[in-house]
Amino acid sequence: MSQDQFSKTVTLAMTGASGAQYGLRLLQCLLAADCRVWLLLSDAARVVIDTETDCQLPGGGEAEVEAFLAARYGAREGQLKLFGKRDWFSPVASGTGAPASMVICPASGGTLSAIACGASNNLIERAADVALKERRQLVLVPREAPYSEIHLENMLKLTRMGATVLPASPGFYQRPATVEDLVDFVVARLLDQLGLDQALLPRWGEEGGQ
Repeated sequence: MSQDQFSKTVTLAMTGASGAQYGLRLLQCLLAADCRVWLLLSDAARVVIDTETDCQLPGGGEAEVEAFLAARYGAREGQLKLFGKRDWFSPVASGTGAPASMVICPASGGTLSAIACGASNNLIERAADVALKERRQLVLVPREAPYSEIHLENMLKLTRMGATVLPASPGFYQRPATVEDLVDFVVARLLDQLGLDQALLPRWGEEGGQ
């Protein structure tokens, strides 16, 4: 299935920071928005997903997990592709194939550090390195508290490189009633960053958004 049959292609990576709910909800919304998603999951992300959510991933390889997530979130054929951490021939590993936008949600402190120093030890780090070197959109969603000086230095360094740091810090002006409302606040901001229409959260000045 060609790119022309999707509204946009986005690389979505999930790492081992707490906050798997944010990444899964973003995946669901991207697929609902008719985006094609190149998905990258670290080993730690799989553990966090199983620990924090009711999404119990199968224990098989990439193909099995991809089929599970595609069925769970109603992906069309060819809309979702999960790549392994050493899949150096995937589109996201090269500037000639990577999409214009990448989101790492949630982004662990270790991942921020590796990207900031150009480690590229796995596909997530390499894909982020590609986004930076090609001057493409890279959005990082750290979920940590408190931030150490190392975290802050890495976030500042990445911001100066052109990345956007969007912490998983939900607001309360919309008067959230559920945990899902708090998750949707952050996911709505991410969809705004990606230039995608969203109805999860009214924008400031719109009815219901103060």
